[in-house]
Amino acid sequence: MRNTARWAAILGLTAATCAPLTGAALAAPGAAPSSLYAPSALVLTTGHGETATAATPERAVTLNCAPTASGTHPAAIDACAELRGAGGDLSALRGRGDVQCTKLYDPVVVTVQGVWQGKRVSYERTFGNSCVKEAASSSVFAF
Repeated sequence: MRNTARWAAILGLTAATCAPLTGAALAAPGAAPSSLYAPSALVLTTGHGETATAATPERAVTLNCAPTASGTHPAAIDACAELRGAGGDLSALRGRGDVQCTKLYDPVVVTVQGVWQGKRVSYERTFGNSCVKEAASSSVFAF
């Protein structure tokens, strides 16, 4: 009898907990589940070459910015703050103006693939050398 009471309690708690979820699922059977946060998850790669197709990726990191900054990016908190400040527009990132780089041409390509606040992101940019890449954005491309 105790087993029956335990199962009844578990089923009651499960029904109470999941009832709001089943109502939403039944109301819109084909709709994607809603979330408090739009997904913001990116994969950033870097490699030497003039284009992403010609370069072999030398380093890749992940960057998740919602609900909190995480991933394998070494400065995830700063990179997410910088991306939020630019509205997710990677082309609008402003680097440090106090860096002086040599004019040695050793192209480095950076790619970013993923989702930023629910929108698909596909970005590629070639820098003249590693120093120029590091100076272009203070933390997003610094990995």
